[in-house]
Amino acid sequence: MSVDFTIHFQANLQIIGINPFVLIPPHQLAVIFNQIKKNKGVIKVLICVNGGEIFPQTLLKYKGDWRLYINTKILPNSPSRIGELLDIKLNLDFEDREIKMPIDLKGGLEKNPQAKEIFDNISPSLQKEIKRYISNLKTPQSIERNVKKAIEFLLGNGSFIGRKSISKK
Repeated sequence: MSVDFTIHFQANLQIIGINPFVLIPPHQLAVIFNQIKKNKGVIKVLICVNGGEIFPQTLLKYKGDWRLYINTKILPNSPSRIGELLDIKLNLDFEDREIKMPIDLKGGLEKNPQAKEIFDNISPSLQKEIKRYISNLKTPQSIERNVKKAIEFLLGNGSFIGRKSISKK
């Protein structure tokens, strides 16, 4: 993928909890807001750190600051590199990031109308999290096993994707 980056800055890698991130300089943030015509919600971007690969990422406001999280895919060993000055290039990302319903999950929900009704009424972000998890599984056995776990989770039995219940992480 070739990208002509419009935003370029350097920032020190910081951490909040276990999550490495950089703060966007105010003048670069103004450029982003002007380009996207908003300054609320999440902002999809493409990011390149230290001349590496290009990754989709989301810029979001947390505890009053706009943060660009730097995971270990974007920057290997990022949690151990806190304080490092990073060279960041980014662009807005207008591509659709919708995660399609995995066919096995769709089939499992169709076989269990109660679970399907619950799935249809949970938050879009939790729906996306469940679909993403199932979509990233490799073997038919793990897909089948985890679809069953997802159905049970939706019905209030057991945990799934690091959650003990639908309402709270």
